[in-house]
Amino acid sequence: MEHGTIIQIDDCLVSDEIITEFFACDYEKCQGCCCIIGDSGAPLEESEIEAIEKNYRIFSPEMQEKGRAVVGKTGFFEVDIDGDLVTPLVPGSEECAYCHFDEHGNCFCAMEKCWFQGKGDFRKPISCWLYPIRITELSNGMKALNLHRWHICQDAFAKGKKEKVRVYQFLREPLIRYFGEDFYEALEAAAQHILGEER
Repeated sequence: MEHGTIIQIDDCLVSDEIITEFFACDYEKCQGCCCIIGDSGAPLEESEIEAIEKNYRIFSPEMQEKGRAVVGKTGFFEVDIDGDLVTPLVPGSEECAYCHFDEHGNCFCAMEKCWFQGKGDFRKPISCWLYPIRITELSNGMKALNLHRWHICQDAFAKGKKEKVRVYQFLREPLIRYFGEDFYEALEAAAQHILGEER
């Protein structure tokens, strides 16, 4: 099967790269730089803004002082130049306001840090959790799932290839959380078909 195939599962059009490409975050090398590099904040869904506001008092102590200052001034989200809802950035930088840095300068998501500690009920925006998959809402009401390639994640693509972990496998948990078990089972079936033809 030639690459460029689009798989339809329910109301989602899925690029076959999500099945064929390898990916596994290599945090030791990137140190969370995806949270502090980018043209704008992480894309947000409206329901996530409510969840962030609800959980803010729990994770805000983990945030940097400058991040708390931004949220206090601008609110829990911003609208970027494309008109999309995104996490706010610290002025003069590309750093997400919700960042947490440890004593070694490693960057983490303050929301996720607290979630792992059993505090709050919101892990992090789905756009962050699903990366490198990007979801686009189409004009006909369907969703398109495509693989996003970012130079800062080149080590993650290399690690995934070395460990033989495909993108959809690495993102099993957030895919199920967002789209459901049936969706993931259909994606696995498509993977068996596509990868079986490649062998």
